[in-house]
Amino acid sequence: MGEPRAQHLSSAASLVRIGLAVFVAVWLFGPDALRAAVPVWLPFLVALGLELQFFLTARRAPPGSTRPDRRPQEIDRELYGYPKEPEDEDDVAEDDEPDWEPAEPRRRAWPVPGLLAGVGVIAALAALAWFVESRSGWSGLDAEKRAAAAERFSVEAARIVGRPVEIRCDESGKRVGFVQHTDGVAEVGGRLAYLTPDRCHELYRLAFDGSTSSGTARAIAVLAHEAWHLRGVRDESTTECYALQTGVELGKRLGLSEERARRLMRRALTENAGPGTSFEYRVGPACSAGGELDLNPETDEFP
Repeated sequence: MGEPRAQHLSSAASLVRIGLAVFVAVWLFGPDALRAAVPVWLPFLVALGLELQFFLTARRAPPGSTRPDRRPQEIDRELYGYPKEPEDEDDVAEDDEPDWEPAEPRRRAWPVPGLLAGVGVIAALAALAWFVESRSGWSGLDAEKRAAAAERFSVEAARIVGRPVEIRCDESGKRVGFVQHTDGVAEVGGRLAYLTPDRCHELYRLAFDGSTSSGTARAIAVLAHEAWHLRGVRDESTTECYALQTGVELGKRLGLSEERARRLMRRALTENAGPGTSFEYRVGPACSAGGELDLNPETDEFP
């Protein structure tokens, strides 16, 4: 493989590894919205694919066997006055002919060390991400705290539904999460609903630690949303509208002031009209003060 090409691939591989390290750091210690939107295994999968591509590209490239012409070039003769070489080979004495033999083709180098280095970096960063994640977030809570939190969420959901229901945090990721593109799921009219661990952790931090983050409003809305499904409301847009309204009282019961809870739900209502909201979840004109879906039409405040 030619030296410039090898340097290019090496630089590209280094940039990929540095980029992966930066992403892992931001994912672990950055905004909660990033952790909720991007599963940590995705960038590792992309990085591994790029490492394999670099390896195969280097393996398929022909070995560099072309010897550069080190004789004075035309521009060198013009600038520095090198004598012109005779055009007729007979004019060159045998003694003056350079002893030059074609260089033997270089053996094709296996770029295995680079691949092993890349895989090693990916494995080390994956281990770091797993270690930190397993000791933080919802997974970092012991079983007793998780059980107490799930029971509290169930009680709050039951207040909205009007009968006993159960809220579980889907630690297996089989029912909700990135693959299902949802933060919660519930059987309409049933008694059981699931939330993602990230949303459960946001609710835990609010209810048990009294702390909030950028994901607090969304977590409250998700719990209220699934509660309305359990109550029997099927339409997603209607359910979301009801959830944003009851989210004010739910937020108050979990520890927020009325002003803060109302501000968070109003922000969630504004974000509902943004490009990140799926069509079926987008609320319409009926979800407004005095509108058809207003649960408290006697007041001017909404939600």
